[in-house]
Amino acid sequence: MESVEAVVAHIQGLSGSQEEVAHLHSLLKQSEDALRSQAARLGAFLHQLDPSVHSLGYLFLLEAYSSDPVCREQDGDFLLSILEFINSCSAEQIRLAPEKFISVCKSFKDKVMQLQVPIQGIVPLRTAIRKLQASSEQLTTLHSDYLLLCLLAKCYKAGLSILDDDIFEVDQPRDLFLYCYYGGMVNIGLKRYRKAWECLHNVITAPMATLNAIAVEAYKKYILVSIILNGQVPSFPKYTSSTAQRNLKSHTQPYIDLANCYATGTFSELEGCIQTNLEKFQADSNLGLVKQVLSSLYKGNIQRLTQTYLTLSLQDIANAAQLKTPREAEMHVLQMIQDGEIFATINQKDGMVSFHEDPEQYKTCGMIEHIDSSIQRLMALSKKLGSLDEHMSCDPAYLTRIGKERPRFDFDEFDSVPHKFL
Repeated sequence: MESVEAVVAHIQGLSGSQEEVAHLHSLLKQSEDALRSQAARLGAFLHQLDPSVHSLGYLFLLEAYSSDPVCREQDGDFLLSILEFINSCSAEQIRLAPEKFISVCKSFKDKVMQLQVPIQGIVPLRTAIRKLQASSEQLTTLHSDYLLLCLLAKCYKAGLSILDDDIFEVDQPRDLFLYCYYGGMVNIGLKRYRKAWECLHNVITAPMATLNAIAVEAYKKYILVSIILNGQVPSFPKYTSSTAQRNLKSHTQPYIDLANCYATGTFSELEGCIQTNLEKFQADSNLGLVKQVLSSLYKGNIQRLTQTYLTLSLQDIANAAQLKTPREAEMHVLQMIQDGEIFATINQKDGMVSFHEDPEQYKTCGMIEHIDSSIQRLMALSKKLGSLDEHMSCDPAYLTRIGKERPRFDFDEFDSVPHKFL
């Protein structure tokens, strides 16, 4: 067993070429137990290394150091060490030991959460993700940790920096479940309900052999967001796992009841359902979304009026939408106009509302650029999917699995003559 001093000497002497770093990696793996046994002493040795030059060695020492409980007096130095390392480390070196880097970053995340300063972990963790990724298409374990910090700090817009990436590479299913679940919550915080629906949809339709708690919680929010967005909950797509289709509804009955009450369009019935299940909604931390469902009932009633009438008084809107006063109706109409949900003008003099068609003519420069970028993105996605399909069709494990599931002979593939003529 080598001393810590000897390990540090190896790190200082073998951090140059790729061959040296590879040799150092094997030496460090042999010294893991020795480093962990002296974790309390390692803080002092970190100052002898340059994290930008000795990244791999620094990582092994820092990971072993973070495995030992850190006393409150050392919290500041501990966080500063990890922060400096994340900012200056070599991406090529830390990717040789990704599990160590992830462990250090998770220790950092746990510590800022323990100190109740999640906002201090957002930028460092985003930097860590970019250094860990081989490409922006790769989903890492740190993605969900980053989104969790964004949620706790209520910095929802910061989460978009990774949510806007197109993900094609996933190592662990749990990473995908958490990434999409937290991504849905971030988009809910930004009131981007369409994007939130897409994220939550990915959770409940992802392949799963057994039901998991993340999918159950995601389905609860999926029901609420579906109602807010479309006024109804769609049925499961065909590609949803049989496990999800059989079990999700039985674990979310209060939310199913809420959707059924919403479908009646009766405010009093919906409010009664909410009061009946109030404690459940609060326990699930979904009461805010439930209130949005209640508000969306009014909006849905008003939107239906735009399909029938060209002009309507605020009093008539209040009556039809089950609002108490014309003033409430006016506030809802103004908010819907501001959100782009309806197109209308209000005549304050006589209290009349005029409904209009969508003024968008789809011929402005901004709209043309938007359409062009969407086409380019779809073309890139099609090309990527074609490449993935080609790669999968040549994968030995996939071909073996398909070969076992297919019948030994399929005569239809070889016989071009219809059987009825034989």
